[in-house]
Amino acid sequence: MSSQSQFSQFNLHERILKAIDALGFEEPTAVQQATIPAALEGDDLYIIARTGSGKTAAYLLPILQQLQLDESKPLAPRALVLSPTRELAKQILDDAQQLARFTFLKAELVIGGEDFKVQAAKLRKNPDIIIATPGRALEQLAASNLDLTQVRTLVIDEADRMLDMGFSDDVIRLAEACSGQPQTLLCSATKGNAGLRRMIDKVLEEPRWLELDSIRDDTPAIRQQVVPADDNSHKEALLKWLLANENAGKVIVFTNTRVMADRLNGVLRATDIRTYVLHGEKDQKDRKQAIKRFRQGQFAVLVATDVAARGLDIDDLDLVVNFDMPRSGDDYLHRVGRTGRAGAEGLAISLVTPHEWNLMSSIERYLRRQFERRVVKEVPGSFKGPKKVKASGKPVGAKKKKADKKTARPKKPKAAKPAAKRKPSGAPQGQVVTSPDGLAPPKRR
Repeated sequence: MSSQSQFSQFNLHERILKAIDALGFEEPTAVQQATIPAALEGDDLYIIARTGSGKTAAYLLPILQQLQLDESKPLAPRALVLSPTRELAKQILDDAQQLARFTFLKAELVIGGEDFKVQAAKLRKNPDIIIATPGRALEQLAASNLDLTQVRTLVIDEADRMLDMGFSDDVIRLAEACSGQPQTLLCSATKGNAGLRRMIDKVLEEPRWLELDSIRDDTPAIRQQVVPADDNSHKEALLKWLLANENAGKVIVFTNTRVMADRLNGVLRATDIRTYVLHGEKDQKDRKQAIKRFRQGQFAVLVATDVAARGLDIDDLDLVVNFDMPRSGDDYLHRVGRTGRAGAEGLAISLVTPHEWNLMSSIERYLRRQFERRVVKEVPGSFKGPKKVKASGKPVGAKKKKADKKTARPKKPKAAKPAAKRKPSGAPQGQVVTSPDGLAPPKRR
């Protein structure tokens, strides 16, 4: 059965079906199967789906269908897609242009790191779809270059990442600027927290929840291993061994800080391992070139921080290594969810020191699963994991032995407490005298 006949069940325009067929889409993914009909009905949607599940096409196809059938043609954008990062925004633009290739619909980018006036000139040409990062979109809106009054569909992609990067208020302001209550689709890779629920309450109107392919549910398809390490020096030795022996084509190594990322990149390069480092201090040109070269296989290992790696979509990533344990369960999910896509088996290895063990155990509890324990005998260390663990997975602390009553040393008599100072005569009996701020008055010197 051809891909066109598979997608024809959604009654999409023939020009859109032609693009789908040209792209070689074989059949709708589970996310597309659930999202496209619901979006075409006009409902607000809260979509929980991991990156790489076909989510982007799931919301772009209904947008293109609605725009293709809209004959009003207002002189302003009719769809706005918000992305947390420039890299993801560019990927969305590429997908939109591919799916709209046989139509007359146009999409434009509004992102930071590019010429403000050039963007304003493109906006004056009235593109149908705007794909933007929140900060630059607000700047163009404040300069009266971006008109959101005709937006009929608003998409907030990777909403959980938006919150992590501090864009919550910006997203809400942009949603409020879209007058006329547009249909809103909010996408997240995780169920999120109170902050995400606040955003949902602000921007969605009686939404339908589509929990289909979250990275929390999909992690069983990824082999997740824990390798005990003594310290950072031992971690470096373990990492070098893993890179030499795991037979992985493309690898991302995550650190928690820019300083550690730079240091680790230097350590690996000194051993002739082809690497590149990606963190927030890199300018947009370097980031763009690095991602392109990594996809093309010009270097095998990308050392990255969480913020710098957000929005990266690498289809054939073989291995993710957590050199530093991520600070939360959601951060862990976003890291390891980059491997094991499109039915391939993924591998995620976390290097864990004794002081990181409790953090690792809390992530296991969050995921409701236990990671595979692995000891690399070729790189021996003294830490093999705690000998005893509680039901929570945390190590059992050593209990102090009580001294035998017969052999116990007699306790030293406690020093007599000084007599209480006399309270001021104006204070009622039994009442504590405090300062006006509710605290005890300072001692006199």
